[in-house]
Amino acid sequence: MSINYIILRNLKKNAKNYYLYVFALIFSVALYFAFVTLQYDPAMDEIKGSIKGGAAIGAGSILLIAIVSIFLLYANNLFIKRRSKEIGLFQLIGLTKNRIFRILTVENFILYFGSLLIGMFVGFSFSKLIIMILFKITAVESGATLRFSVQAVIQTIIVFLAIYLLIMLMNYTFMKRQSILSLFRVRSSTEEKVKKVSGWEMILGIFGLALIALGYYISTKLFSGDFIAMTELFLAMVVILGSVIVGTYLFYKGSVRFIFYLIRRQKGGYLNINEVLSLSSIMFRMKSNALMLTIITTVSALAIGLLSLSYISYYSAERSGKNDVPNDFSFTVQADADKFKEALTSSGIPFQETFIDVLQVKADFAQVMENRLGNDDSDAQVMIIGIISDTSVNELDLPEGETLLTGSSDLMQTFFAIKDSGEIQFMGQQEVIPQQIRAINREHLVSWHFRGGLPIAVVDQTVFERLKQDADPEIQKKSSTYIGIDITDAAELNEANAIFEKLELGQDSINESQLAVIRNQQQTMGLIMFVVGFLGLTFLMTSGCILYFKQMDESEEEKPNYTILRKLGFSQGDLLKGIQAKQLFNFGIPLIVGLLHSYFAVKSGWFLFGTELWTPMILVMLLYTVLYSIFAILSVLYYKRVIREAL
Repeated sequence: MSINYIILRNLKKNAKNYYLYVFALIFSVALYFAFVTLQYDPAMDEIKGSIKGGAAIGAGSILLIAIVSIFLLYANNLFIKRRSKEIGLFQLIGLTKNRIFRILTVENFILYFGSLLIGMFVGFSFSKLIIMILFKITAVESGATLRFSVQAVIQTIIVFLAIYLLIMLMNYTFMKRQSILSLFRVRSSTEEKVKKVSGWEMILGIFGLALIALGYYISTKLFSGDFIAMTELFLAMVVILGSVIVGTYLFYKGSVRFIFYLIRRQKGGYLNINEVLSLSSIMFRMKSNALMLTIITTVSALAIGLLSLSYISYYSAERSGKNDVPNDFSFTVQADADKFKEALTSSGIPFQETFIDVLQVKADFAQVMENRLGNDDSDAQVMIIGIISDTSVNELDLPEGETLLTGSSDLMQTFFAIKDSGEIQFMGQQEVIPQQIRAINREHLVSWHFRGGLPIAVVDQTVFERLKQDADPEIQKKSSTYIGIDITDAAELNEANAIFEKLELGQDSINESQLAVIRNQQQTMGLIMFVVGFLGLTFLMTSGCILYFKQMDESEEEKPNYTILRKLGFSQGDLLKGIQAKQLFNFGIPLIVGLLHSYFAVKSGWFLFGTELWTPMILVMLLYTVLYSIFAILSVLYYKRVIREAL
């Protein structure tokens, strides 16, 4: 029997085990090659020049390498242990360890670099689609063409060659450490099966749940004013991260077994076939898989959380742009507005103009605002805000003693928590004018330049004139008039925006286009979302494959049990129901825990990233759940084949 025959026979024999590994490898190479191709694509110059896209893509490619490397090394570790008996048999028939290592090296070389070539071809084929997706979400108007990059090929080959050398080093180290006898015991020693839940495990399980609950609780208080100083805030974040990760590990180490133990005890130990194949199997294996499941859950939560936050920012880009610039165009200098109006008139573009006088006044919010600024002194609630007259707002006529706060946001309410009723005091140079808050709304009337992150106060015209006469000149902005211009015909907005950009109005004034602000935010957050989505998709694929490989191992190990159960009269359908329940737990528990972690992480600080929480977060979670479920379905199908072959 020649070495070549052994290699071909092994490849054929292990094809059914390697197919998903090969698919995941091809998928990883394709993603990386397509991703790196973007770095060298001339069409990316517009993005790179405007929002430093090259740095974002470069950082993403490094993280992508880390994810793929960990996956391939872990997968190789699983497969080398599965072939430990085969390696031991080779040694028994007289092959040396070096000869066996060469056989494994050739096999891996054929699989690995064959997958590498296919992956680069697939990545190149889809590179145009990927760059079209990027241009779509970043609102970049540029044509996407299919370009072959030699630099991307060289970089991909170097990266995956380095990973291949690490895999070979791992295999060589594994074989050198193992004796013939230990090779036949590797698989039996990798799974720790403990059939009795100790009191210590119960305590650890309860403690793990308590740690997770503590992390969730602190996350809800993170920006509520309980943590004022930066050191306190940083310490709280460290406590959240540590308690959730340690709690997750203890949850898998003891909590799951403890919960299943209570279920078994409630049933008096009498379990049906479905419960034996699901609850009992998971209960006896969960402890040994605790570290792996903790890593998968933590990184899943990180991926879902980051993707949710980036999508929140992208989803909120239009609303945020309209909040920053309420009209199609905003100006703070009349001369600039006049130049723009002349250009619009000469181009035959109709428009409407809005003028709003804005005062900057000190306001005392001590009676209506929770003190979250870390100072017990009442001066901590005195802030400079913008004041406008009710005559500037259509269909609004306020009494002399009432004020309307407009332009509120979740971010502002989180840090300042202003009540929607109560008294505030406007402080001029000579007099203090008390006002009752009538309401707080989210409508933005002037640009961000006049607000400074705070709401605008709308007061009666009489009060406005009194404050104007008593205004402190030192706190007034250079321009006290907000000028807004709206294009009457929406179809001509793009042309008007082109005119605005061409004029290059005064550098010392703040003139903005709402459309440009929205596009800039979409480009920035779209690229970030694209990179995070790329990384999240890669991790989803790799972590799903790792769980699938573990189920392959468990199914082969439990195959004798299925043979006995089939001989006892249980049908394939009976066994399959238990397997389906088992996969629901195996894949469902990490998914649910990861979703919970990401929910509390996103919920604690989403307002820093945008204006909308639920729609973006739910869409991301649903998409991740659907894609993750595919691996559970594949695992059930593999078990179905093992059960069918059990007799």
